[in-house]
Amino acid sequence: MTHSEDEFEAGNGVFQLERNGLVDRVSDAWRDMRSSTRRLLRERPSEGRLIFYVLVSDMVFFASWSLKTLVAPASIAGGIISADKIGLLMMAALMLRTALMYLFSLVVQVVARIFNGAASWKETRTAVFWGAFVSAPFGLAAAVIAAVMGMYEPALPFLGNKWLALPVYWLGLIPFVWYIAAGTAEAHKFRMTSPTFMAMSLFALVLTVATLLVGAGDMIG
Repeated sequence: MTHSEDEFEAGNGVFQLERNGLVDRVSDAWRDMRSSTRRLLRERPSEGRLIFYVLVSDMVFFASWSLKTLVAPASIAGGIISADKIGLLMMAALMLRTALMYLFSLVVQVVARIFNGAASWKETRTAVFWGAFVSAPFGLAAAVIAAVMGMYEPALPFLGNKWLALPVYWLGLIPFVWYIAAGTAEAHKFRMTSPTFMAMSLFALVLTVATLLVGAGDMIG
């Protein structure tokens, strides 16, 4: 196999010489997730590298929810997570969420193959975990916005209105779903990203509603 001058082969994958830094890779993914995923798939990353991506996203998830619910929560979120359960949240973020990401990628793999997807489970995991990593800063940014709103709520009571405050708490879910959908569409050679995004958005909506109905927030608190 021949490669262009800015590529080299190492191990089982093909790597590019340009824009190899993690910051460059993430910024490239923000602009074109499908191209970024295609590049990563060509590198055939090890499982350890994929676990690194998902663990970093776990830590950002933990930081985000700690910020939104403990540091400066809006009045509507004051009882979601109590301070004495912070250790439980961290353990859930690092262990349970990692396991759930593996399970989620397996579900995505099965559903995608039903619709003639072409990727293996390893390739699907690569797309899903990379999407979670790439979208993590957006979740943290949403948490900062929620925390700022919580800080200023005593002076500006309208910031505590549930129709204004609640969407901010779930704002980070949109880029999370979008980048995972784009990566999955690329891995499975789907021509369009939008159907995958809409399907995952529906799944996320159903899961969120189900969580609220069973009172998961009360159990954590």
